[in-house]
Parts: sequence; C-alpha cells; structure tokens
Amino acid sequence: MKKPNIAIILYTVREPAKQDLAGTLKRLRDIGWEYVQWSGMPPVSAEEARAALDEAGLRAVAGHIDATAFEKDFEGQVAFWKALGAADVAPGGMMADCKDTLEAWRNGCKRLDALGAKLRGEGIRLSYHNHAFEFEKFEGDPRCKLNILYEETGPQNLYAELDLGWVYAAGANPAEQLRKYAGRCPVIHCKDLTRLEGQKSPHFMPLGRGVLDWDATLPAARKAGVEWYVYEQDSCDIDVFECCKISYEFLKNRVLG
Repeated sequence: MKKPNIAIILYTVREPAKQDLAGTLKRLRDIGWEYVQWSGMPPVSAEEARAALDEAGLRAVAGHIDATAFEKDFEGQVAFWKALGAADVAPGGMMADCKDTLEAWRNGCKRLDALGAKLRGEGIRLSYHNHAFEFEKFEGDPRCKLNILYEETGPQNLYAELDLGWVYAAGANPAEQLRKYAGRCPVIHCKDLTRLEGQKSPHFMPLGRGVLDWDATLPAARKAGVEWYVYEQDSCDIDVFECCKISYEFLKNRVLG
C-alpha cells in the first residue's frame, strides 16, 4: 500500500485563478501544498498548465474530467492528462443523459465501466466523484444510485472518489462508506461543512471547523487504503487562501503526522 499523501483540488481556488493563475498557484505552494488535482481552471493547453504548475513548484496528481469528452476524443484527452502528469481522473457526476431513470443510470454504469477499462490500458485510473443525489433511489430498485454504480462496474475499472462532505450532507456516514468501499478509494475528497438552521444546502468550512467526525473518518480512510487525501471547499466565508492554509495544516497534522 502506498504511503498516504495530501493534495488540494484547484476548484477551491477557481475564482482567484480566473484573474491570476500563476499567482494563485504560487500562493498555494507558499502555504505548503505540493500536489494538486486539476479542476475548474481557466481553459489552457496541457503544456501551459504543466508550465504554470512547474513554475509554481506544484505537481498535478489527479484531475476532474468530462467523461463524454473522453468518449468523443479518447486519444486527445489521454494526451492532455498524461502531459499534465495526472494518473487519476474522475468525472464530477454521472453523464447528463444517464441521470433520470434506472435504465439510463445503468447505461451510464456500462459506459463508465467501459471507459475505465480503456483508461486502465493507458495506466490511468478512473474514479467517480459523488455529490448527495447518488444516495437517492430509483423506483423499482432497493439500492441507492451509488450502490448501483459500484455494484454494476468492475472495481478495477471504476474507483470511488468519495466526497466525504457530500456523503455527510446526504445523511450517510463517511467512515461507513469508506469501510464499504475499502480498497476502491485511492483518492478521496476531504470536505467539512455545517448546516445552518433553515438552510437545506450545506455550508462549507475549512477542515476541522465543521461537523465531520474526523476522529472516526481518518482511521477508516487509512484502513481503506486511501492514497490521496484531497482538500476541497466549494465556497468560503473568509479569505479562500486562509481556508487553504487552515486545511493544509489540518491534513498535514492528521494525515502526514
């Protein structure tokens, strides 16, 4: 089992990156981050992205993808992520035309399984990043959507990029989900949140400042064989770089020790 490490998904800093990509990446490196998951960044070529990361002293280890883009231009997409250096990729949800019915969802499972098998041949692991809706059920099947997905795809073809914050927001237990999919979670998203009174959607917080039970979740992640603990915060009440600093220190102390 690989020694666990920590990273930040760049979606967290998407707003400052729109104004100054190079400066944003440099500030993350100054905080202490060394590894990133590429997501939500300005549209640049793989060469420009790699140059910006290299200049900042950062390394991309993973990426968020559009699965349909791989179906349309497999070679081009593979070339992009290989140039960036990312060996793990994940869509941020099911394809749009595979969400509405059980039949459509199961078709989406087949498509992701086939894509994962094809990517495996290129040395790239495909995962699936959940939100909360995957814990809902279709009429006619007792399983939640996420369980259907992982039961109807090969574990060697599709991995579970569990987003712990969205797992909690859905009413599920992050530690239990990590135990359920042990050995299938090379990359997870560490996200903290709280619920405001009368507000349905989650209220995101820096790691350790919300309600997630990290004392139970992090040991479960270690036992599950998680390789990359990726910090993500969808929105920030305070300065985003301060959130990144708080969360870096949290993961540095709790994961790297």
